[in-house]
Amino acid sequence: MTMTLPFLPFAKPTIDEDTIADVVAVLRSGWITSGPKVQAFEAALSAYFGGRPVRTFNSGTCTMEIALRVAGIGPGDEVITTPISWVATANVILEVGATPVFADIDPVTRNIDLDKVEAAITPRTRAIIPVYLAGLPVDMDRLYRIAEKHNLRIVEDAAQAIGSTWGGKRIGSFGDLVSFSFQANKNITSSEGGCMVFNNEDEARLAEKYRLQGVTRNGMDGIDVDVLGGKFNMTDVAAAIGLGQFAHLDAVTSRRKELAARYFALFGPDFERISGAQLPPADQGQTNWHMFQLVLPQRIKRADFMSMMMEKKIGIGYHYPAIHLFTLYRELGYREGLCPIGERVGRQIVSLPMFATMQDSDVDRTVDAVKSLLQ
Repeated sequence: MTMTLPFLPFAKPTIDEDTIADVVAVLRSGWITSGPKVQAFEAALSAYFGGRPVRTFNSGTCTMEIALRVAGIGPGDEVITTPISWVATANVILEVGATPVFADIDPVTRNIDLDKVEAAITPRTRAIIPVYLAGLPVDMDRLYRIAEKHNLRIVEDAAQAIGSTWGGKRIGSFGDLVSFSFQANKNITSSEGGCMVFNNEDEARLAEKYRLQGVTRNGMDGIDVDVLGGKFNMTDVAAAIGLGQFAHLDAVTSRRKELAARYFALFGPDFERISGAQLPPADQGQTNWHMFQLVLPQRIKRADFMSMMMEKKIGIGYHYPAIHLFTLYRELGYREGLCPIGERVGRQIVSLPMFATMQDSDVDRTVDAVKSLLQ
């Protein structure tokens, strides 16, 4: 009898029973918006990042917008970023009235090319938003040398990088303004949400104002509004999920590293030469392996590859198409040829299944399927 294999998604959150019980307790408590669970989650994150001030928000996207506002970035300013990211990375620059400047990516790491960053700096440049694709940091030492040389702020889009390190230090425990996402497909989740790590309490307090309508409260009935804020606070329901997930972060990171090592071992040293596909760089002790991504050879269309993998009941994602080729950005004057490496990678990159509860056999099955289609 032939056994029917179940569908294997490319990502899958896992919520344990203790976390579910904690969410139920929050719902029963009557305090379901921002409250004690948010405070506890922020305290745990602050300790994890070496005592730096941390505030949570209802998305990773708004953390970057608020960081730009805290840094004083606005109309007339330029912010350099990568074309290969979720479109939110560039959208937040537009939201504050600044101009995105796209610097092409490194073909090996697929992160922003710091040589291109330096070449893109003008008198109007005020900040850089690097993205740590799949959890892999850029060269942090060089990034901050560039920032210091040109007096620039850094808003680190570390949405995918919780648990990643640089030089033995956790991403977020050093640097300027650092943003993390807890969206459903991230290594740990709060269903939706994110956090920002700040340099000092003054920045964190200003961010609190932007997080909730610009409000400052004093005493029993004192209230004032002195900046234009929005509605970006995290709920206690989300924070309860985040706290439960956070307790497993080290185990999740360790398991992802095991899965990545198995992918490399099974693809073997000749896969790239035979298939024409490009694996991620293997020597990544510093990454949390948020994703395991291939760049497909030009001879195969990504949609065809994804369809054929779906026929084998294996889910494939793609992260990400080049931002500057979306209609919104074309209408602002961005065109093909601006970032040729990013454009090629954006057409051909795929994300293979990667989540902490995957079995070794799931990796085996995925690699077998990929090889059958590409070799």
